[in-house]
Amino acid sequence: MDKILILDFGSQVTQLIARRVREAHVYCELHPYDMPIEDIRAFAPTGIILSGGPNSVYESDYQANPALLTLGVPVLGICYGMQWMAHALGGRVDAGHVREFGYAEVHTVSSRLFNGLEDKTLPNGEHVLEVWMSHGDKVSQLPAGFTVIGSNPSCPIAAMADEHRHFYGVQFHPEVTHTRKGREMLHRFVLDICGAQPSWTMPNYIDEAVRKIREQVGEEEVILGLSGGVDSSVAAALIHRAIGDQLTCVFVDHGLLRLNEAEMVMEMFARNLGVKVVHVDASADFMQKLAGETDPEKKRKIIGAEFVEVFQRESGKLTNAKWLAQGTIYPDVIESAGAKTKKAHTIKSHHNVGGLPEDMNLKLLEPLRELFKDEVRELGVALGLPHDMVYRHPFPGPGLGVRILGEVKQTYADLLRQADAIFIEELRNTKDEQGVSWYDKTSQAFAVFLPVKSVGVMGDGRTYDYVVALRAVVTSDFMTAHWAELPYSLLGRASNRIINEVKGINRVVYDVSGKPPATIEWE
Repeated sequence: MDKILILDFGSQVTQLIARRVREAHVYCELHPYDMPIEDIRAFAPTGIILSGGPNSVYESDYQANPALLTLGVPVLGICYGMQWMAHALGGRVDAGHVREFGYAEVHTVSSRLFNGLEDKTLPNGEHVLEVWMSHGDKVSQLPAGFTVIGSNPSCPIAAMADEHRHFYGVQFHPEVTHTRKGREMLHRFVLDICGAQPSWTMPNYIDEAVRKIREQVGEEEVILGLSGGVDSSVAAALIHRAIGDQLTCVFVDHGLLRLNEAEMVMEMFARNLGVKVVHVDASADFMQKLAGETDPEKKRKIIGAEFVEVFQRESGKLTNAKWLAQGTIYPDVIESAGAKTKKAHTIKSHHNVGGLPEDMNLKLLEPLRELFKDEVRELGVALGLPHDMVYRHPFPGPGLGVRILGEVKQTYADLLRQADAIFIEELRNTKDEQGVSWYDKTSQAFAVFLPVKSVGVMGDGRTYDYVVALRAVVTSDFMTAHWAELPYSLLGRASNRIINEVKGINRVVYDVSGKPPATIEWE
């Protein structure tokens, strides 16, 4: 199988490079910039992409092994990756007198990377790309064998190429959506210049994953913590496809799930798919542990620790289990610095990566570890899970515990569950002119419970009840997000229904904050 190696120099958007490559149905992996050269050779890449990063080639120790440029495979350097390539091959990099951040136009000349990809053509016949820049330093002198293939007044060497060795560098970021032809550019490099075959498809992946699971597990038994979320659900379906009754799922209901979620999970897995599921209603235990706590991070830790305790207690009853299966996906591994060398920056920790006790003495099975979220969804559909379940909006591990501001109480959770279900129902039922529901048009939507009361009037009487906020965002990567411009009529129906149908709520507000400065979740 052809595969692309991405070396990460610390850019915040390196994951997007991998997503774009996978979208071309070519397998790729993301590794730290200083991956040993012997490991690179063993990986046997069809091509290499060098990411951007925040450092200077002269000031930092962010140096890859120049031997990777002698492997005889095409290389694409992006931003810092271009600067490092120029520096390693004898060119020159200088501090830029004019920083470029954001939209820019690059004038291009004929090259295998750019031909036919211009965004506009000027009256004099010059081709122009509309791109996204983020740099201070820039290449000021080309290495031997390179020519300039893209430029603008503030960055005369905005793109370079050595067509003979198939080496390319771009100072802008093709992986972000702001570079309009970026996706096509990366696909051009991967498919045409590297010659990689688009063989990374879900049917092929299922066959390979089933074979690997059977080889790993043999005749032993596996337990999996089933949350009802997409990742654990798809992992359960895939493992069940491979080993059947050797899998037992433990579903812990912490009392902070969406409306009717527990029933839906049991219906789908136990009744429809024939998976063995142990259903544990631990809601009273979780509510007791959360009583009086208002700090968001402490609430998360309490919920996480209690989940581990309940799961460990239940899994201890399954004495034949030798494997612990988790729905860890590739972004979890990358963000938790779970790469082999442990040199990637830790952005945030995930309970799926190293968060369970070592004394469980179980071997770890993570069949989704190489997949991005969109690939997990595609896999779920291929495995026969319902489309509506697989393409549900993301739901946080602590559940409604981080959508109830301040202290978590059972009454608050019950009110929020009802309000959230009404909002989601209205989103699903309201369609645009093309017949697409607003649920599918938004990336994530939910209600938030505010522990404050406001005065209202219902009938001839005065009310003094709680407030909920509705939140809906549109995003391609969840790193940045825009608030969704929902129709007023939709918001009006959702508000009227919540106030009329949920006794205890008399006011509904809509969150119009983007990310940044806000986060998508409120806590």
